[in-house]
Amino acid sequence: MLPLMAAAAQNASSSLSAASIVSVSALVFTVASFWWLNARQGRLETWEPHSFAAICHGSMVRLRLPLVLHNTGAKPIVVQDLRLSFPDEPASHLPLLWTSSPSRLQPGPDEEPKSPAGFVVAGREAKQLFIEFEAPFTGLVPETRDYKVRIQVRVGHRKGWRPLLTFTLRTTNITYPDRYIVYNNVPLELTKEDKRKADAAILELLEGQEKGASTKGETQRRDSSNDEGEAGTDL
Repeated sequence: MLPLMAAAAQNASSSLSAASIVSVSALVFTVASFWWLNARQGRLETWEPHSFAAICHGSMVRLRLPLVLHNTGAKPIVVQDLRLSFPDEPASHLPLLWTSSPSRLQPGPDEEPKSPAGFVVAGREAKQLFIEFEAPFTGLVPETRDYKVRIQVRVGHRKGWRPLLTFTLRTTNITYPDRYIVYNNVPLELTKEDKRKADAAILELLEGQEKGASTKGETQRRDSSNDEGEAGTDL
């Protein structure tokens, strides 16, 4: 009789343990599913743009990029700021700052200026934007070659700048650097004539900058000489 009672008690205990394991597993699965679907903090991801608008005029560089930002998590992400830099170029002193959020890629005189402002990318959604970056006196005049470009972002739930995208900007395709127009960002084989035009335009831009710097220096020296002469007269 006693062995039968012990066996029954053991079976009941085994059944209770199995039921407890199933219950705990179901609870863990429910909590994990809720967190994954409603509370998981994701990250922003984007991809290399297929086109861009650019102008390199004097000491100013301006780029306009079409970007698609995707939030991989459930919680919304607040984008506070963006900036662009050329990490492999020692001559590039300043990053290009986010200066405008135009409504299209093609620049035009009928555009209404739209200042940069923070925005939200909802959970598991994507947002398409046109972001314009600009910086005066960057120290960099793009040549007809490919450049490594890095975009960084500041988001509401993290401190500091975070890496967003590193891609190749094919300035080889820029044939008119002093015009703000759209170019392809896919690897293309330029004809000899297109390459010649691009090289000539870049050379003209560089010569203009050197001439401007030389004229400015000469003016400063002349002003300095005048100041010294006037000081001698007063004495």
